Amino acid sequence: MTSLTQRSSGLVQRRTEASRNAADKERAAGGGGGNGEDDAQSRRDEQDEDDKGDSKETRLTLMEEVLLLGLKDREVICKSDAPTGDVLLDEALKHVKETQPPETVQNWIELLSGETWNPLKLHYQLRNVRERLAKNLVEKGVLTTEKQNFLLFDMTTHPLTNNNIKQRLIKKVQEAVLDKWVNDPHRMDKRLLALIYLAHASDVLENAFAPLVDEQYDLATKRVRQLLDLDPEVECLKASTNEVLWAVVAAFTK
Repeated sequence: MTSLTQRSSGLVQRRTEASRNAADKERAAGGGGGNGEDDAQSRRDEQDEDDKGDSKETRLTLMEEVLLLGLKDREVICKSDAPTGDVLLDEALKHVKETQPPETVQNWIELLSGETWNPLKLHYQLRNVRERLAKNLVEKGVLTTEKQNFLLFDMTTHPLTNNNIKQRLIKKVQEAVLDKWVNDPHRMDKRLLALIYLAHASDVLENAFAPLVDEQYDLATKRVRQLLDLDPEVECLKASTNEVLWAVVAAFTK
């Protein structure tokens, strides 16, 4: 992960680690033997509060969030075959459900992304993924559509129009590895953990950390490295784990 030579200002102020630790100690002093359950419930409550900032129309999918993290401000195994309501996910699930014998997670990632040398399996590739995700974000009021002229041809672009949603997303990613870091991937919100791994694999995680001051940036990247250094084969054997998540992580980090 390359280091950034420039940092932007205006980072949303947060509680420091010291104040966080002080608050934890205060809760421990006032609680009983059920502190673990209380802490877990507290994290769930905080997550619910974060989600309240998004209306139903602007609730984003994981792929939309990864795409949004990558935008500049100016510019599988089937556990269930029930429709998700997301066109891209349902298209992928249809391929997985109808394919026999089943493919591995690694193979599905290659097939759906078009990174296969087998011409007989090119039909599995999901077409125009970035453009389709961008159109979804346009419909949700996050992006807009513009035509830009480049000499001999026009190009469709999708500039960011709702910066509040992107800033909430950036704040959520930053807090996951700073103020709300729990030092255990199995205690992290599974969707947020998946977002961090996918954003890193898509080379857009740096965009979330760019506004941080040097000390915060170093700490955030160190904790992400801790996650990347985990052995997915070991993690997927632990209690109450998500096997599909770790299978995907293995495919991206091998």
